Amino acid sequence: MQNKKQNQNQNQSIHHEPVLLDAVVDILSPNSGERYLDLTAGYGGHASVIMERIGSEGDATLVDRDEYATEALSERFGSSANIIKGDYASVLSGIDGKFDMILADLGMSSPQLDNSNRGFSFRSSASLDMRMDSTQDLTADMIVNSYSEVDLADLIYHFGEERQSRPIARAIVDSRPIRDTKRLAEIIKKAYRGRSRIHPATRTFQALRIAVNDELGQLKSALPRIEDKLAPAGRVAIISFHSLEDRIVKQFFRSSALLTPINKKVLQGKIEDVSNPRARSAKLRGAIKNTNGHRSTKTGGTKTNRR
Repeated sequence: MQNKKQNQNQNQSIHHEPVLLDAVVDILSPNSGERYLDLTAGYGGHASVIMERIGSEGDATLVDRDEYATEALSERFGSSANIIKGDYASVLSGIDGKFDMILADLGMSSPQLDNSNRGFSFRSSASLDMRMDSTQDLTADMIVNSYSEVDLADLIYHFGEERQSRPIARAIVDSRPIRDTKRLAEIIKKAYRGRSRIHPATRTFQALRIAVNDELGQLKSALPRIEDKLAPAGRVAIISFHSLEDRIVKQFFRSSALLTPINKKVLQGKIEDVSNPRARSAKLRGAIKNTNGHRSTKTGGTKTNRR
């Protein structure tokens, strides 16, 4: 019965508007017959539009580590796309060939957020899971209930950018065992000092999710591989949802001798995609690979802006 309810929740959410769709299509500039790699395809919101542009002569590979997403992608696209279940950093290590377009939407998908059973949100009671890949061992429950107070405080500070990480970690340790998302949020709220414009538990939940899924480690290891897998004149677009991810992408694009940023300034969802509530914190950066495909010393050439 739970699986049936879970699938219903998934199906109700797959039609949500993809974040920054027009800007992504503008940066990737898909053409008929090109090769497209979507590293976090989710439920195919961006992919459906890009695949329509590249047509039947094109080639699409859609990747996601969430089994519910890959099942939905298979149902939606069938044999018209190569669908791979796995984390994008690992997939990049084993995939063959070069691609004209690579997309990575680093945010949570609507079904993941809306399905209370996944434990990503504290809006309703759920187990402390937070795994994007339900086959992995590490869960938020393990972190919350087994990490030392010092390690927990460091995790919340570095991954959540939470200045009150120490009193929050102390309150969590003193309240163990904690098995429920809503109870965890209440404990954090009571430990929080002063007022916050967002729910006091928001940054801690972000930190736990990042740690469970190794999101920053994935991104850091994937970026050089993305650079390598781009064909000459290939385009990459990366959507991030917090400053930690955006900073990593920005620094890599700037330091790369093979990639030239496409948009001079980061494109923000709150400006470019105002009608989509899920896009409020989204940031998009794009880059194009040198046409010769070889490293050269950057001399501060002009960056194009395709918007």
